[in-house]
Amino acid sequence: MFEQGRESHIEIFERTRRGSEGHCRLWDQCVRRCRSAKGSARFSQHRLLGKQDYLRIQKDETNWGTFTRQPREHRRLMSRINKNVILALLTLTSSAFLLFQLYYYKHYLSAKNGAGLSKSKGSQIGFDSIQWRAVKKFIMLTSSQNVPVFLIDPLILELINKNFEQVKNTSHGSASECKFLCVPRDFTAFALQYHLWKNEEGWFRIAENMGFQCLKIESKDPRLDGIDSLSGTEIPLHYICKLAAHAIHLVVFHERSGNYLWHGHLRLKGHIDRKFVPFRKLQFGRYPGAFDRPELQQVTVDGLVLLIPKDPVHFLEEVPHSRFIECRYKEARAFFQYLDDNTVEAVAFRKSAKELLQLAARTLKKLGVRFWLSSGTCLGWYRQCNIIPYSKDVDLGIFIQDYKSDIISAFHDAGLPLKHKFGKVEDSLELSFQGKDDVKLDIFFFYEENDHMWNGGTQAKTGKKFKYLFPKFTLCWTEFVDMKLHVPCETIEYIEANYGKTWKIPVKTWDWKRSPPNVQPNGIWPVSEWDEVIQLY
Repeated sequence: MFEQGRESHIEIFERTRRGSEGHCRLWDQCVRRCRSAKGSARFSQHRLLGKQDYLRIQKDETNWGTFTRQPREHRRLMSRINKNVILALLTLTSSAFLLFQLYYYKHYLSAKNGAGLSKSKGSQIGFDSIQWRAVKKFIMLTSSQNVPVFLIDPLILELINKNFEQVKNTSHGSASECKFLCVPRDFTAFALQYHLWKNEEGWFRIAENMGFQCLKIESKDPRLDGIDSLSGTEIPLHYICKLAAHAIHLVVFHERSGNYLWHGHLRLKGHIDRKFVPFRKLQFGRYPGAFDRPELQQVTVDGLVLLIPKDPVHFLEEVPHSRFIECRYKEARAFFQYLDDNTVEAVAFRKSAKELLQLAARTLKKLGVRFWLSSGTCLGWYRQCNIIPYSKDVDLGIFIQDYKSDIISAFHDAGLPLKHKFGKVEDSLELSFQGKDDVKLDIFFFYEENDHMWNGGTQAKTGKKFKYLFPKFTLCWTEFVDMKLHVPCETIEYIEANYGKTWKIPVKTWDWKRSPPNVQPNGIWPVSEWDEVIQLY
């Protein structure tokens, strides 16, 4: 009854506020009914308004509308603001969580794929990954066609090398996790020795029937550039076979006369779709490359039987330094049309110089010392693809940091006694060895400064020192007198520093102290040091 009475007096109160007639009568009735409901919380709120206040508000409709409408609009506004704040907080929280997931994937899971090879990551990707399925199908294809491909992918080889004991003890089909071939990447690189490939065209058709989209890159065979009748013959250099989102890059290695393997530049011709694969991410083909012929071994990697280099460390060391520069056969033919020297003396000297160069190359290779063709020998390679017959010596360059104390004894054991030693390891070192038929081998040691390199020279009679300045350079491979040898990659800058802009014109009279444009005086050796820095034999 109490609750019923309280509700009815509130209803009367609300009707009274909205009414426009009989205000006093309704007010009195409301007050009497509410007094009977003592303790009513709701009524206590309305007691804030006195009778006179109520009448005053009723007389002014505008004031009454303002009084009754403002609290309702305020509540609606607050409700709307609360909803917007909650929505903004939810959106911000969701975005932060998404960014955290992306950061975690990039910095932790991707890092584990590339280096750590964690078990959890291998399990997540598993043997259903795009990379593994593409490699498996490619291996099935090459095995069925007896195509002897071997893995040369630097990323996979490095991972195999780090975990070689585990790989060596894994048998076919025993792998429970995909740890190597499932690493995220766009390509997997394999190589093929072209002379062992018997059914190239048939393989290509079968690959397409198996679902691969294959692209063949061909170019002229540089081995035939020196032969006019065969120059221009094209050979395959690269195959790129795409399956879904992953591609196999098959690098075609060709034999060269120096018993090494060579691959060509992957140059896209006009009709090739540049969007076929992300070509810029390829590890091989940015420039021609030269490699030692690798001995191969069979291993099981992620359940697949593969061939890899038996010494993966050596192969990986070769990759970043494999750039190859071809001899300029066309220019050499033009040079020999006017200035060829086929006299008995010239032919004999070239034969002796070639033998001396080959012996020096074998000796330095055993020592693990890098060297390159320098001075007149480098000029002969670049200008005429041959040894200059009137040079009377063979010139090599070595970085001073590659110097080894047993170089002299190693050459002596090879049958090349020391002829003279000028300078010292700290300054202007130069060695000369005597070959047969009065052909000598000169080795110049190069020192590096902030913005240039230099090698020294010493005049034995006076003790005068000379310095020959060169712009900084790196080393590339080339083929010269049937050998794979180093030359400066920046060949034209190197030659112009030593011989000037007129290097194309043969000069038979050459003064090593005055003729080179890059020579400058470098002081005089103290007489007290002559016994050490000027040694003649």
